[in-house]
Amino acid sequence: MLSRAGRAVSRLGSRTVHRLWERAQRAGAVSAANPGPYAFRRLGHGTKLAFPQGTLFGTGWIELGDHCVIGQHVTLTAGLLPGPADLGPDTVLRLGDGVVLGRGSHVVATAPVTIGDNVFCGPYCYITSTNHSYDDPATPVGVQWPRAEPVEIGPGSWLGAGAIVLPGARLGRNVVVAAGSVVRGDVPDHAVVAGAPARIVRRWDPADGWQPPLRTPPPAAPAEEPGTGRGTLVGMDEDPPGTDTGEDR
Repeated sequence: MLSRAGRAVSRLGSRTVHRLWERAQRAGAVSAANPGPYAFRRLGHGTKLAFPQGTLFGTGWIELGDHCVIGQHVTLTAGLLPGPADLGPDTVLRLGDGVVLGRGSHVVATAPVTIGDNVFCGPYCYITSTNHSYDDPATPVGVQWPRAEPVEIGPGSWLGAGAIVLPGARLGRNVVVAAGSVVRGDVPDHAVVAGAPARIVRRWDPADGWQPPLRTPPPAAPAEEPGTGRGTLVGMDEDPPGTDTGEDR
């Protein structure tokens, strides 16, 4: 059992570690003003990649729109492997404005992956345009050349925690993907999909609304912040007053 002095030293050590980690997180966050070692094709205004980042390579073929929030340990890759590569003149991985990628998510692109504006992904989502092949039964699956098909996720969509989007998937506008679902193929606008493989469980009908009907009424929107004219979910990617972002240097 620690003595009083030992407990004091332990508390001091704990506070010191947490303060140093907070400083490391601020210093290690990647933004247009502080890109670190990464040379993205585009890194939009107000976009931040939290520290520590996951695996990042092929950044010369990755575009990130404005005001994106990229959580810790998120992987963004263009191409099969890190290192020198020529993936052609076009962008391979594109995020629109206001995209949120939750902690531990992966976006893996060899064929083009396009994620529309204001798409929100919960933690540990996996979006890929590449999949293993197993055509040759005599060759280990892991060494066979993979298949690749473009992926599109329409603006305003929401992917729940652990959702997987497979090569060739095309999600429409404002699609909801339930947590843990595995999506392939086409999903129309304003649809809710769930399961593995994911199937449509609810759709919006212009005449009849949501079918089957929603079980609860819509939640009340939060009040606007006094003097700002905006709700509480807007501006979450902004730094608190007095934070040194480096953008004025």
